[in-house]
Amino acid sequence: MIPKALIPPVLALAAVAQAADFPTAEIANGQIRAKLYLPDAKNGYYRATRFDWSGFVYSLEYKGHNYYGPWYQKIDPNVYDFSYEGSDVISHPCTAGLGPLEEYQTNGRALGWDDAKPGGTFVKVGVGVLRRPDEANYDHSKLYEIVDPGKWSVKKSPDSVEFTQAVSDPASQYGYLYRKTLRLIKGKPQMLIEHSLKNTGTRPIQTSMYNHNFLVLDKLPPGPDFTITVPFQIQARRAPNKDLAAIRGNQIVYLKTLADRDRATASIQGFGDSPKDYDIRVENRGAGAGVRITGDHPLTNASLWSIRTVLAIEPFIAISVDPGSEFTWNITYDYYTLPADAK
Repeated sequence: MIPKALIPPVLALAAVAQAADFPTAEIANGQIRAKLYLPDAKNGYYRATRFDWSGFVYSLEYKGHNYYGPWYQKIDPNVYDFSYEGSDVISHPCTAGLGPLEEYQTNGRALGWDDAKPGGTFVKVGVGVLRRPDEANYDHSKLYEIVDPGKWSVKKSPDSVEFTQAVSDPASQYGYLYRKTLRLIKGKPQMLIEHSLKNTGTRPIQTSMYNHNFLVLDKLPPGPDFTITVPFQIQARRAPNKDLAAIRGNQIVYLKTLADRDRATASIQGFGDSPKDYDIRVENRGAGAGVRITGDHPLTNASLWSIRTVLAIEPFIAISVDPGSEFTWNITYDYYTLPADAK
């Protein structure tokens, strides 16, 4: 049982609530309309300790298609990661992410975890200062006590939302100023996510960031209509279940429509050390729609995770920031429809 002190009250054993219950923003550029949940330590939709609190896109519409939304029906802190209950998918609060949102990891853990003693503090970028329990192993699917969520500010405009978080933890000697802007590009069906991480502490920040990319395209289950394409020949240390999906050259294809408790996952290697390999297309022939995801830093890892309600392609990059220095990076999303003869 999770200690009550660690359970975000809105999420505990709750059905997925309506957007009106949480701080939100809506942006548009004439082609795309997107809706976001905003970070808020008291009233925010997401107050768990895995994902960066900023950038929760719970709806993005383009030409009649919706790319993002809930892939679970309930949130329960007493399940691990996610589970099933009858026809419902149940998510743990830490896992209950939406849209193209991000997590920061250091050696599979978090900044300062290895040095913190039980009761001491460590840092999770995009979340804040957390307290280490008397446990040997870090687990991103567990809730940790939030000692200080930092200072968040949000600046809205008609076509963008800018997030800023300032965090300082003298005990661990980590501190940062984090800026992220979700911007819809004028005249294009394109969303740009701009990032900046300035190290305001006294220790170097060595971390990796991945975007989970929870794709719920028109609520269609992953299946043979979906294709994932990259610009390199895919190698995999962990191949997908041979009954569910397959790697074919530079593509991952589904062999059946995921149902019940099917889970198609894969590691993705074969990329080089150039940002040009951070170029991923996910298309659905039946819907006639797709998204292209490109980054301006080289991949360090990538993976696929999918169940019957969501398809998630997860690209990783490395981040290294010395004290007083700043690291910047961008991810671009191009939304498009397929020609009629491609369906």
